[in-house]
Amino acid sequence: MEQWLNQVFITQEVYVALAVLFFTSVLFLLFRLFRRTKSNTIVLAGLSGSGKTVLFYQDGSSHQGTVTSMDPNEGSFVLHSETSKKGKIKPVHVVDVPGHSRLRPKLDEFLSQAAGLVFVVDALDFLPNCRAAAEYLYDILTKASVVNKRIPVLILCNKTDKVTAHSKDFIRKQLEKEIDKLRTSRNAVSEADISNEFTLGVSGQSFMFSHCVNKVTVGESSGMTGEISQVEQFIREHVKS
Repeated sequence: MEQWLNQVFITQEVYVALAVLFFTSVLFLLFRLFRRTKSNTIVLAGLSGSGKTVLFYQDGSSHQGTVTSMDPNEGSFVLHSETSKKGKIKPVHVVDVPGHSRLRPKLDEFLSQAAGLVFVVDALDFLPNCRAAAEYLYDILTKASVVNKRIPVLILCNKTDKVTAHSKDFIRKQLEKEIDKLRTSRNAVSEADISNEFTLGVSGQSFMFSHCVNKVTVGESSGMTGEISQVEQFIREHVKS
């Protein structure tokens, strides 16, 4: 009887050990699966008229001229610079979010799946829109979804093919100055103001994009001439082929 009970206990222990091994293996496989499934979505944001939609149509569609989008544009395609490459190329899913102030809340619908965000700035008509661009960018950089996921941001100075366009260094410095002003004024508002979820910068220092938790870089492009190499470089850095 005692021998039989010992065999029963041993059998139960084996079953328990096998069950633990099985569930551990399943959890490990699920973990590997989710780690491998990385987003291939790039979100385009910026003020209306900055040239986002023209950049979006650089996927090779038949779009011509300029247009202001009122609804998000979505599409998956191979980057221009990779169309002639052989082998398997991972397509990029790009979302162009309307820049009109009343339509910007649509941005939140796509941030959860974003591998990166391109904030497009009109380098030609920058100064009159500097404050508005800084406010929009400030709102993006202080969103919990952007900070917690450390979503990389490329500030893309568009229309730089024009002679009178401002340089990316000038635009970066002006945006940093405006955001610094916004940071001071908004931090002075009561904590009951929940329009922004995180604060920016380092206390006691003038704001710089290098202070951000997520990586923020600045680049140049010309949607109308098709010069988008810095955009594609940013995309491939964060959406692996």
